[in-house]
Amino acid sequence: MHSTTLDPAVNIAVKAARRAAKVISQAATQLDLLTVETKAPNDFVTEVDRAAEAEIVKILREAFPGHGILAEESGPTGPQDDYVWVIDPLDGTTNFIHGFPQYAISIALTRKGIPEHGVIYDPNTNTLFTASRGRGAFMNERRIRVSRCLRLADALLGTGFPFRQFDHVDAYLDMFRDLTRKSAGLRRPGAAALDLANVAAGRLDGFWEIGLAPWDMAAGVLLIQEAGGFVADFSGEDDFLTSGNLVAGSPKVFTELLLTVQSHWNAAATRSPR
Repeated sequence: MHSTTLDPAVNIAVKAARRAAKVISQAATQLDLLTVETKAPNDFVTEVDRAAEAEIVKILREAFPGHGILAEESGPTGPQDDYVWVIDPLDGTTNFIHGFPQYAISIALTRKGIPEHGVIYDPNTNTLFTASRGRGAFMNERRIRVSRCLRLADALLGTGFPFRQFDHVDAYLDMFRDLTRKSAGLRRPGAAALDLANVAAGRLDGFWEIGLAPWDMAAGVLLIQEAGGFVADFSGEDDFLTSGNLVAGSPKVFTELLLTVQSHWNAAATRSPR
């Protein structure tokens, strides 16, 4: 069984994700009782996010007291220069508060800013994605690979609207319009971590988004890389965790997708006043 070969850090992260999922799934049956706060326009937080995060942090701290933590709700705690756990306790909060069953828990362990281990758990389908650098990516203990799609024209793409900030909405809509014509279809389910996991599993052939946070991406990008896919920022470099701009996909689709996204991003930059 794959579970016997899991790195100890992954085992702990899986335990933490499942503990958080209990909190989330219990609350999902009582959505009318939720208190929803607005962090920023279209960016929500509930007591469920905080309670799930507290469960994750508690388990990680007990197992790895010397590691730093970067969590969506509580921010950075502990040392941030070597091993850091990057946590999204509920990716897809807007979906969750509407009862739309597309959300997940994402936990990654980074070392000096590079993801080493990743766990994404979908409590609605009981689907567990795990990856460790150099050791492959798995979905429910089965090895996964990115799709074999050979060209953008046949690709099913995932994306997310830039909901936190609207500075780049025109560039994004240009990308969206162009890629609607160039691909087999676009999907926007609303939980980036799950979208990235689905690229790793070959369910989506590619993905792009503007303005993501490190906790949206850290586990998912490792899954894709370990499943044989490519990940880059809009410059084609590996600065996506800092820039928040991400293109990912199977090898053949990735190149065409990146070139399309780049063309509109660069065109928008030349139009913008300096």
